[in-house]
Amino acid sequence: MGGDSRLPTGSDKVKKALCWMSEELLSNPLKKRDAVIREAEIRFDLSPAECEFLTKNFSESAPC
Repeated sequence: MGGDSRLPTGSDKVKKALCWMSEELLSNPLKKRDAVIREAEIRFDLSPAECEFLTKNFSESAPC
């Protein structure tokens, strides 16, 4: 997937995953963000492109 950081097309699952991730991180502030991302990828059955989008834009090592 190149250097594109836009939301993948047809990404309702990604939107739901982001909402869930936000709630999960608020209710469990000690939980590692990367672990929450991995769990969301499985829970919402995300495609490789969608997984890459989450990792690239929301992981702890993502640039600010």
